[in-house]
Amino acid sequence: MTEAIADPQILRSSASRSSTRAWIAKSRGTLVAIGVLVAAILVFELVNPKPFSYFDLSTVTGTAGGLALAGIGETIVVIAGGLDLSVGAVISLVNVLLVTLIGSSKMSIIPYTFLATFLSLGVGGLVGLLNGFLVGYLRMQAIVVTLATMFIIQGLVLLIQPVQGGQVSDDFSMIFVGDAIPNFLPAPVIIMVLAILVWLYLKRTRFGVALYAIGSDSSSAAANRVDERLTRMLSFVAAGMFFGWAGMFLTANIGGGDPLIGAPMLLKVFAVVVLGGTAIGGGRGGCVGAVFGAITVTLIVNIFLIMGIRDYYVPIVEGIVLVLAALGLTIGRRSPLFVTLRRLLSSNKRQAPVAPMILRRAPSASAASNGAMSGDEANWFQRNANTLRLIYPSYAMLLVTIAITTAIYGRDFRVFDYLRSLMTFATFMAVLGLGQGAVVLVGGLDLSVIWAITLSAIIAATPSCAGVTDTCFAVQHAFWAIPEALAVGLLIGLVNGSLVVGFRLSPVVATLAVGGVLEGVALLYNHGAQGGGVPPILKNFVTERVAGLPLLLWLLPLFVACATLLLSRSGFGRRLYAVGNNEWVAKLSGVRTGPIILGAYVLSGFCSSVMGLLLAGFSQSTFYDMGRPFLIASIAVVVLGGTSISGGKGHYLGILGGALLYTALGSMLAGTTVPEAVRSIIYGTVILGAVMLLRDKRTA
Repeated sequence: MTEAIADPQILRSSASRSSTRAWIAKSRGTLVAIGVLVAAILVFELVNPKPFSYFDLSTVTGTAGGLALAGIGETIVVIAGGLDLSVGAVISLVNVLLVTLIGSSKMSIIPYTFLATFLSLGVGGLVGLLNGFLVGYLRMQAIVVTLATMFIIQGLVLLIQPVQGGQVSDDFSMIFVGDAIPNFLPAPVIIMVLAILVWLYLKRTRFGVALYAIGSDSSSAAANRVDERLTRMLSFVAAGMFFGWAGMFLTANIGGGDPLIGAPMLLKVFAVVVLGGTAIGGGRGGCVGAVFGAITVTLIVNIFLIMGIRDYYVPIVEGIVLVLAALGLTIGRRSPLFVTLRRLLSSNKRQAPVAPMILRRAPSASAASNGAMSGDEANWFQRNANTLRLIYPSYAMLLVTIAITTAIYGRDFRVFDYLRSLMTFATFMAVLGLGQGAVVLVGGLDLSVIWAITLSAIIAATPSCAGVTDTCFAVQHAFWAIPEALAVGLLIGLVNGSLVVGFRLSPVVATLAVGGVLEGVALLYNHGAQGGGVPPILKNFVTERVAGLPLLLWLLPLFVACATLLLSRSGFGRRLYAVGNNEWVAKLSGVRTGPIILGAYVLSGFCSSVMGLLLAGFSQSTFYDMGRPFLIASIAVVVLGGTSISGGKGHYLGILGGALLYTALGSMLAGTTVPEAVRSIIYGTVILGAVMLLRDKRTA
């Protein structure tokens, strides 16, 4: 019997088609980024009354250059499975250092450029080294570490240069934003090509291979002798150096110092990363697509300018672009709509027999029994030892803070007034901490609280009734302003939760994008102006006194009791802990994880809107960005209260203690001459210290 011999030409043709399909699959993200860029160029040509010229090329690439460099740095961290939120702060730090240390120095251009490059890359690399050491070797959560360092660096930036000013050498600026070849090739194109070449070199080194390995499967990478800790640390170092390069480029572009130059970069950078085809979560993507994504984002902004559309719409579009780009990466791998409906609406009918036992008590307390003692033999303290360990540190530090505050104020210290003020402001933070704490317990994070607070407060201000009678305010309160503000908070939480649960977007990407959309909506709503006309009932609720105490404080015990029961004693609360400990195990135990996670984000949105109403009632006015200080505060009270930032461990009484401690720290610092910038540094350092002390030692 003879065997059929395959035609070699057919085999070669089949192999060629297979390799082509493999290359397309591997380069899918970059190809999509190029396709989106081509579409943006076509739209730009359609709306631009003049044909695309060298001036347009120079302008677009000059604006996109810094964003592309920052996007490359962020992409490196994302490929390794991390996130770096300090990008904007590093850019601002490099900017002010270049202006203050070098500025308009009279040295020749070669040593000037060398010194500026050394300073920029060195500062960025040092910040990355700090972030990478904390994340890689101390096993701390990258999101919280980089968020804390972001606030520390921002405070340092404002200490160095609180306002705009200064300048850099014109010759230095021309190296980055001038002409490489006059009227033919702008210098920013050379900069971006050079950055791509650096990345292509890194990608082919052992470090580049290790990046993709730990991003795809860290356990398998470790089994193949990849040093995960070193690789993760070096990924942050490389990212920091690219951030420093971006700061140097932007400094050359604007020609001077601006301590807030990096503040609006975060949303744009993540949009660039996702548009470039890199999936949040690690293991897939590349930095070449990030450059195309940066040019695309810049073209979109320029299209808006040409069409005469107001700047208020820019953050809305950026947020939508980020969400759509992230969703686009899922096409072909799953059906997002089908998965969304199934996850949100389906029930797990096959419930494991152990589920009722698992969910009987919150995991934070279920392991608190003392070794060999049974629950009947151990006393209450022994049974709840683990939970108490989470709660008591915040109250112990609170007592120390109050003692220090008493010493600072001396004889002028009025205990009753101090405690009344402390409890009032801590109530605000306790409400916000409930929502953020619920999200953290399921292993997420809500970065949209800034604009959820702001938008709710702006809606409550009812500018249409400013200067009208109290009756009008009362009607607005009863039938429109307050209910609408609360409904907006619920809707924000629903959108955040749907993106995280239904489409499996990273909580950071989803809530950051929603926050960008809310920023634009808030700008459109009050045109960026300060508003008034807050319903008097809100002011009365916050400040009206009954028996010497604000009405708000009389309701605080009821709120604390309800919040404690919700998180620790209700079925919803127990399932929060179960999902946070291990979502897969919780699902196997019969927990409908989707609705639980969705409920956590809805609760966060609702608490943010309540916070906005309380803030509006207290200040009796609203303004753009009024919720910004409360992002770090919402995370601080949760972390200081002993809640594990990785989820599954914490208690609301601890969060309440964190709210009291955070408020007491602010009150203590207010009694000193410490500048606001230093307070930002202190708050960021406190969060880092708390996360470091409370991290799970077993993973370190």
